[in-house]
Amino acid sequence: MDRRSFFRRAAGKATEVVIKEVDDKVKAEAVHWIRPPYAVEELDFLLACTRCGECVTACPHQVVFLLESRLGAKVVNTPAMDLLNKGCHLCEDWPCVNACEPKALKLPEREDDEEIPMPVLAIANINTSTCLPYSGPECGACQGSCPVKGALVWEMERPKIDSDICVGCGLCREACIVEPKAVLVTSVYAQEAV
Repeated sequence: MDRRSFFRRAAGKATEVVIKEVDDKVKAEAVHWIRPPYAVEELDFLLACTRCGECVTACPHQVVFLLESRLGAKVVNTPAMDLLNKGCHLCEDWPCVNACEPKALKLPEREDDEEIPMPVLAIANINTSTCLPYSGPECGACQGSCPVKGALVWEMERPKIDSDICVGCGLCREACIVEPKAVLVTSVYAQEAV
């Protein structure tokens, strides 16, 4: 190996290490918010997003909002979803995604007749200590709220979320009538941080 090849290879390895460290850091920070449907990986998202706000304007249910400056210059005015108070309706025509010209939100590549796979937005779980059916009284407020077939199932009059099917839209959380809500919704990056 000549000297030039050695330095080129060493620089390539060093670049890979730096990019991985930056990627890990932005993912660790991203546990605090949930990006809109079909957001690219967080580092790529931050590089692509122009902070135009078109996805916010396009959302017919006012679920998408822009992050505040208190969260830092890297993420200020980038879009996130308010799944603590509202649910993503998984709109058939994906208006927020179609409004994103820089492709920070991007539908997956597919064949002409292939169906678009659902995006995984967040991780949803039921807090059995606050969910009414787990303590005795009947409820059912969230029954029928889930648009994803098989994601919210009922076992012995108690709701259960199938994490293999659930996309984390938060509509079951929005339908929940207890306070604090019995459905917990967290960032997909929260799972990676564990």
